[in-house]
Amino acid sequence: MNVKALLVEFIGTFFLVFTVGMAVIDPGAGDFAGLAIGTVLMVMIFAGGHISGGHYNPAVTLGVWLRGKASITDAVGYWIVQVVAAIIAALVVSVIKPAMPTAALNGDIPVIGALLAEFLFTFALVYVVLNVATAKGTDGNSFYGLAIGFTVLAGAYAVGSVSGGSFNPAVTVGGSIMNIFAWGNIWIYLVAELLAGVVAAFTFRFLHPGE
Repeated sequence: MNVKALLVEFIGTFFLVFTVGMAVIDPGAGDFAGLAIGTVLMVMIFAGGHISGGHYNPAVTLGVWLRGKASITDAVGYWIVQVVAAIIAALVVSVIKPAMPTAALNGDIPVIGALLAEFLFTFALVYVVLNVATAKGTDGNSFYGLAIGFTVLAGAYAVGSVSGGSFNPAVTVGGSIMNIFAWGNIWIYLVAELLAGVVAAFTFRFLHPGE
């Protein structure tokens, strides 16, 4: 197991979840919260993508593993580090922002609508990652971080009002600790996001049989 890759995944996931908490809970961020989140994901991918692949998302790691670009040992290591980073990020946000939400900011969500919203944009995210960061046809490109970050940005603005726009099981866990998402709804996010990772991986394999 690559310790440097695990550290990079920790750093990237930490700053992603930390930014989610600081931007979403802060009413002053407003419509710029999505921009901050997409931007921090982009820069962290550019910073660490060459070391770990820049997943920062258990659904992405699932897709990369099923696509055949990661071993199960590496995938499990990534999943553990990503979730731990999300928990620590949530705790740091709670220290910086003592006045945390007392009720879930996205507690009252439509189940079917949220399932669809989280599935569709998590699928889009994993699909984009696999195509811009793992495909032979785009090998060595310089735009992969921008493409991935903007996918999250687009999702936040398109369906954030429906589900809160997580698209990431680590963000879901950290966001639930910070009361951005309701614990009672966590299954909605996890089912949609992980299923999307699976579907995206097999879609990629169908489109790229030679890989």
